[in-house]
Amino acid sequence: MEISILGNNSAIPSHGRNPTAQTVAIRDHLLLIDCGEGTQMQMIKYNIKRSKISHIFISHLHGDHYFGLIGLINSFGLLGRTDTLHIYCPELLPAIIQLQLDASKGRMPFEIIFHTIKDSGERSVLVENKDFKVTCFPVNHRIPTHGFVIHEKRKPRQLNIEVCQQYEIPKSFYGKLQEGSNYINEEGTVIDNLILTTIGKGDKTYAFCADTIFTKSFLKDIEGVDYMYHESTYLDVDEKLAAQRYHSTASQAAQIAKIGNVTHLLLGHYSSRYLDIIEFEKQAKAIFLNSYATKEGDKIEF
Repeated sequence: MEISILGNNSAIPSHGRNPTAQTVAIRDHLLLIDCGEGTQMQMIKYNIKRSKISHIFISHLHGDHYFGLIGLINSFGLLGRTDTLHIYCPELLPAIIQLQLDASKGRMPFEIIFHTIKDSGERSVLVENKDFKVTCFPVNHRIPTHGFVIHEKRKPRQLNIEVCQQYEIPKSFYGKLQEGSNYINEEGTVIDNLILTTIGKGDKTYAFCADTIFTKSFLKDIEGVDYMYHESTYLDVDEKLAAQRYHSTASQAAQIAKIGNVTHLLLGHYSSRYLDIIEFEKQAKAIFLNSYATKEGDKIEF
């Protein structure tokens, strides 16, 4: 799994930072989380192949999280995209996008399928296939907002290649071994799976917590994830302002990471009032050591 940070500022682009957007690469899949203004330019700058994007997840309808979406859709059409595009989003977004397309008499050469998330606060599996699963959970912001947890599925069993070769197991059967099947050779002898494999590793997990006031309401949703991206719009000195505007501080993000037994914390969504982001990481690390203040262009692979 590889996370690419395309935008990590809050409402206004400033100090060389752009509004929220990031991609998550899982094997041959490319997912886009939020699509703030300028996302296409960031994709070009950081060599993201936008044509590979199959699923887009929009956390909420504040402009810095979706104003780049109609431009991206339009570019897909101009570039001759034919693959279906799946968009997971708040309930009002399909009508907004359709109005923009109707106003320009736009007709896309590909199908757009909207999967709406209930404004009342929904916890559900949004998409699942053999490679990954994405779930959503509500956070606490000024308007209906959801975070996402992405699971990269891994095989439940790991192969012991030397033993497999010793028993002359054909490579075409390796996938079934990883799923737990025994192997029966040409003589009819059953070779137990436990001889050929060991217990595999669990799913890789990434949580995107979106814009939220400091709250423990979604701790169960992010419990134990490998990486968590949590907004850190403000520093400690502006904690009261954070609460008034339904945002969090870097220290509060670190508290959630610590309580939630997260392995790594990624900070972002910085307010334009701050020129430098060094202090965000410093304040977070004082509470949760594995904290990192993201920079645009960062690629986090795990």
